[in-house]
Amino acid sequence: MTTRGLMTAMTLAFAVAAPAAALPLDRIKLPEGFRIAVWAHVENARSLAVGDGFVVVGTRETSVHAVPFDRRTYAAGTPVTVTDDLKVPNGVALKDGVLYIGEQHRIVRWGDGRFDPAKPAQKPVKVGPDLPDKAHHGWRYMAFGPDGGLYVTIGAPCNVCMPQGMEGGIIRVDVADGSSETVATGVRNSVGVAFHPLTRALFFTDNGADMMGDNVPPEELNVLTAKGQNFGYPWYGGGRARTRDFMKDAPPDGVRFPVAQFNAHTAALGVAFHTGGMFPAAYRNQAFVAQHGSWNRTVPIGYRIALVRMDEAGKVSGVEQFASGWLQNSEAWGRPVDIKPLPDGSMLVSDDHAGVIYRITYGN
Repeated sequence: MTTRGLMTAMTLAFAVAAPAAALPLDRIKLPEGFRIAVWAHVENARSLAVGDGFVVVGTRETSVHAVPFDRRTYAAGTPVTVTDDLKVPNGVALKDGVLYIGEQHRIVRWGDGRFDPAKPAQKPVKVGPDLPDKAHHGWRYMAFGPDGGLYVTIGAPCNVCMPQGMEGGIIRVDVADGSSETVATGVRNSVGVAFHPLTRALFFTDNGADMMGDNVPPEELNVLTAKGQNFGYPWYGGGRARTRDFMKDAPPDGVRFPVAQFNAHTAALGVAFHTGGMFPAAYRNQAFVAQHGSWNRTVPIGYRIALVRMDEAGKVSGVEQFASGWLQNSEAWGRPVDIKPLPDGSMLVSDDHAGVIYRITYGN
């Protein structure tokens, strides 16, 4: 990376976010008929989980928040702080109204009953195994699957290295008895998981290795079709690009390669399938991927939302841009993180740089 590129990356990483009231939403390019607006103000907004009349918001700091919304108009109410003393509580998920939070070192159930944002104070109860307590790629992303299991991503604690134990994979936790198993390996840093609405297969993003060049390796969207599949890391840094550290080592047999690839260093994070009725039929059961944006690149890239086209069987046919404009003249004013649909079919997008959650709607 050039000196100019490094300075640009540092500026993007540490710049102070603009006030939400001043955000230039008119610069966001969307397909005709779509609109975007600031829905709620939440500092460091990361993972989202949609409940009955509220949205839970994880962060990479110490806090978790909840945003109530009107069940008729879907207008957001005043955010409330659920807790401010957890360790990197990035992962949030709801099952039968019960809130689960993924910290760097553990998963907790928030209390013993259905989560109520009006009564957020609860005692955290540890669920499942101890997680690797390492800061590098230590933020957890998780979602409940159609089988009722909680699927949690465990990043490799490095750029390129041989993971140990559950590192560099995805685990499934039974929240009823606390048992767990590794369902995927060879995953460098998955930062978004979602289940296909028809096939029920697990799709997940994976960020490629750094320091391999401006345009290498690609970012990934993968699909898990059988327990125990290996997705190539650390032999591959992303896609079929071999890492220097493991170039001389033979990869394991049966490595799974991505079903969709994105530009290197776009930082593909949250992924969600749209199933609601608000968007046109052409968007039903299609995957939306938040691209957080680059730091390890001479000219910045990303800061947008991609649309991955696929058929009813989940076979990918192409990738296109859905929303862009958070990057202007190599300077970013926003960074999309996670995507979740609301029950009315509109779509929420978190932004940890601008400190907001957007809502994307279609029509009037």
